Amino acid sequence: MVFGGLKALKNVTLTLDEGKIVGLIGPNGAGKTTFFNCLTGLYTPTTGQVLLKGNVLPGDPAQVTDAGLARTFQNIRLFPSMTVLENVMVGRHVRMKQGPLASLFHGPAYQRGEKAARERSRELLDFVGLRGPEDELARNLPYGDQRRLEIARALATDPAVLLLDEPTAGMNPQETEATQQLIFRIRDTGVSVVVIEHDIKFIFGLCDSVSVLVQGELLVEGSPEVVRADPRVVEAYLGKPPEEVEHDIEAAKGEQA
Repeated sequence: MVFGGLKALKNVTLTLDEGKIVGLIGPNGAGKTTFFNCLTGLYTPTTGQVLLKGNVLPGDPAQVTDAGLARTFQNIRLFPSMTVLENVMVGRHVRMKQGPLASLFHGPAYQRGEKAARERSRELLDFVGLRGPEDELARNLPYGDQRRLEIARALATDPAVLLLDEPTAGMNPQETEATQQLIFRIRDTGVSVVVIEHDIKFIFGLCDSVSVLVQGELLVEGSPEVVRADPRVVEAYLGKPPEEVEHDIEAAKGEQA
């Protein structure tokens, strides 16, 4: 992904298996959110493709969602003046098939669709632990509950893949633990999950594999144990560029030899 003369992403490839959780970590400015924006059609990659189950995804966010890819955002993007239930139903409308006439005149097909959407939305609120305040305005929810509501809205689109951008940002340890358990439950339903997060302990305890982005490049990927032990990851978080990290590692190997 190139912006003018800036290469925000350079030959980044990520493979996600069904029912797996992948973590995406890296220092600020590494290109993590830009990568998410490319996956979801907010940005059109300068080169390269995004494929879901072998099909190339279009460069349009609505069509990407319809194809089965949903996301949350680093900065919460709820509809603050709508109720908790209404926010989830907005996501559910992606799967509603009423035509324009049914929607305009609120005929039987529309009413059946709305009833089904309401029931499914309530199931998802139960799933994330928010059924109680369904009639509360979204802006009145505590911060952690707003994060969970955004996840429920994304799940309402029936995604095959869910992208979570810093889902525990600003949370206390109890809320972080609850979010980890929620992501496990999402995974157990068969949904694949990609998580951007700065909380390394959270990532290593959550993910099946972890990819590390540094200055727009994929530095290392592997199991949490492999990534945790890689000296390049430690160096990257201390601020050294990838080429300098590689040089230092090779130099250290030469000294040992």
